[in-house]
Amino acid sequence: MSEVISSVSGWRDYLEMCKPRVVLLMLLCALVGMYLATPGGVDLSTLVFGLTGIGLVAGSAAVVNHIADAHIDARMARTQTRPAANGRVTPVQGMIFSAATGITGMVLLWFWVNPLTAWLNLASWVGYGLVYTFWLKRATPQNIVIGGLFGAAPPLFGWTAVTNSVDPGGLLLVLIIFAWTPPHFWALALDRKEEYAKVGVPMLPVTHGESFTRLHILLYTIIMVIATILPFVIGMSGWLYFAGALALGGGFLYWAVVLVRNTNPRAPIETFRYSIIYLGLLFVFLLVDHYLITLGVEPAPVYEFQRISA
Repeated sequence: MSEVISSVSGWRDYLEMCKPRVVLLMLLCALVGMYLATPGGVDLSTLVFGLTGIGLVAGSAAVVNHIADAHIDARMARTQTRPAANGRVTPVQGMIFSAATGITGMVLLWFWVNPLTAWLNLASWVGYGLVYTFWLKRATPQNIVIGGLFGAAPPLFGWTAVTNSVDPGGLLLVLIIFAWTPPHFWALALDRKEEYAKVGVPMLPVTHGESFTRLHILLYTIIMVIATILPFVIGMSGWLYFAGALALGGGFLYWAVVLVRNTNPRAPIETFRYSIIYLGLLFVFLLVDHYLITLGVEPAPVYEFQRISA
């Protein structure tokens, strides 16, 4: 009986190291990228192999992050129970698992989707798993801004999986997540400022203070809201998405203002939680809006799918 319990626990440890909640949000963004890339439907094999490959590569990079940050995670209350931090998974075990999932994902993308999508995923893996994790995170308080580009790429992965090209529409979806990343992570950094300071990670609240961070969360939130209405402005999405983006953006701006006013001690963690809901719902609005246009409920957008490269 104990062996069965131990086996199940080990499986859950490896799953936790893949950061499944984060990966699921990434896959939602990739899924939307797939459907927005074409006025028609998405081939089932592209859908299945594309999302599976993207998820495996993303999970592989997350495992590297767990292994590299184990000594830091062990000293932070939020992360001290992670499998690598408390020794349930050794570095060797973790790296073997990361290699297996990453290689499997790359093979699926290369042979059953297209090489461009595989290369982009590899670049993102290197960017997050190596550049951000081993250097950027500890080098500058702008780690989230610069490193955010690696985490913003999933909708482009979905787009290229369908088109085998890098197009302006896919890059616009990347811009939205890129602008969302700083206020999302800086809100968490405000809530965990003392822990980041203790382990020597130069997050913005640690190096520049809370007031500076709160102001920059507001500024980046404004940039993000502007970025989210661009799909409507260029005719890539319709009125449903536009209304949803404004409503969701208004909620994000509300929390950003609450942060600047600094009257609610729970505002940082509430802003962080809202930011996750915000991104998921925003991309759901994109997907539903696309279906309404496809079904003729909304007027067809005027956006032309011009390819930058094939």
